[in-house]
Amino acid sequence: MVLALAGVKLGFTWEEVQRRGVDLVVALDVSDSMLVEDVESGGKLTRLARAKREITDLLRMLEGDRVALVAFAGVAFTECPLTLDYGAAALFLDSLDTSLIPVKGTALGDAIRESMRAFKGGGNSRAVLLITDGEDLTGEALAAAEEAKAQGVRIFTIGMGRDEGAPIPLPDGGFRRDSRGEIILSKLDEPTLQKIALTTGGRYVRSVTGDVDLESIYRQGVKATLEDQDLGARRRQRWEDRFQWLIGAALLALALEPLLPERRRRGGGASAEQRRAA
Repeated sequence: MVLALAGVKLGFTWEEVQRRGVDLVVALDVSDSMLVEDVESGGKLTRLARAKREITDLLRMLEGDRVALVAFAGVAFTECPLTLDYGAAALFLDSLDTSLIPVKGTALGDAIRESMRAFKGGGNSRAVLLITDGEDLTGEALAAAEEAKAQGVRIFTIGMGRDEGAPIPLPDGGFRRDSRGEIILSKLDEPTLQKIALTTGGRYVRSVTGDVDLESIYRQGVKATLEDQDLGARRRQRWEDRFQWLIGAALLALALEPLLPERRRRGGGASAEQRRAA
């Protein structure tokens, strides 16, 4: 009876589980300016650390969606292809830092186009989360946004930083300077990010301090505007409950107990009978 109450499961069957969701590419700026510490949340964090923490939270709330990671600075590349394995995506995310791409700058156009390539083989419900603190240095961002629009991809842009800009820290201390010795300020190109989102039917969110709030963007933006699609099926084990058999056996034993012959008592009574017989 104890085993029955414990919910014993013996044996299993295989069942097909249909996965439904959207394809989501997270494009993260890993340029040196993301080391600026002007984004605070319970303590001072770099822009990159804040963004990575928010993306980690996003991975925990995904509901059957495929996700990919694109890293970009002066160029862009796919760090993690589309996957349903959020644990693997989190490991790739953890490896992203500003030393990953030697080409300096912020190429938003390359980031968008690389995100489009990351969708290869994906479905029709597609969105990009573009997280950056810099200005478009190539002038290709809006042209790339038009290409995304033509392919039905929505881009949600998140701007991290301040209008007045901030100096870019160097690993050994000090700040980056131009050829004239002037400190370079990394400025947020907010109008371009707004146009990218507007062109593709996405949404722009600015984060100066505090949380980026990717949950709101995901639930009220991505999931509210895109229709879930079939992303294939996978097999999983379904364990069978067997506690009913144990309960049945226990009840049968209780029902038959009155029909069993009474056990002879051990001890003095039995010894007295033996003495009388003797």
